[in-house]
Amino acid sequence: VQLQASGGGLVQAGGSLRLSCAASGFTFDDYAIGWFRQAPGKEREGVSCISSSDGSTYYADSVKGRFTIFSDNAKNTVYLQMNSLKPEDTAVYYCAAGYIVSWPEYEIHYWGQGTQVTVSS
Repeated sequence: VQLQASGGGLVQAGGSLRLSCAASGFTFDDYAIGWFRQAPGKEREGVSCISSSDGSTYYADSVKGRFTIFSDNAKNTVYLQMNSLKPEDTAVYYCAAGYIVSWPEYEIHYWGQGTQVTVSS
């Protein structure tokens, strides 16, 4: 099982980044793919999630209207388009595969490695 996250980097406030999460080794359509983030000294936060089966999407209040999650099921890849980035979005972003209990409650089955997002003011 592999969840390969990429696309992080350094961007100025107001800028955009697109993260990718490429999945392999499991049945993609059976899981919801979520993005989580963790900043130094802070708890992990569920950012967004998409159900691979029906395309339902979920967002943290802090990113609604700025971030968009979407998937390319043919490529087993989920993307997180992040616009209007703020310094408080700075964190390591992880993708995961699991099941939505009641967002943001999410049962994680597989973790990917993280990608650093740094937003400068």
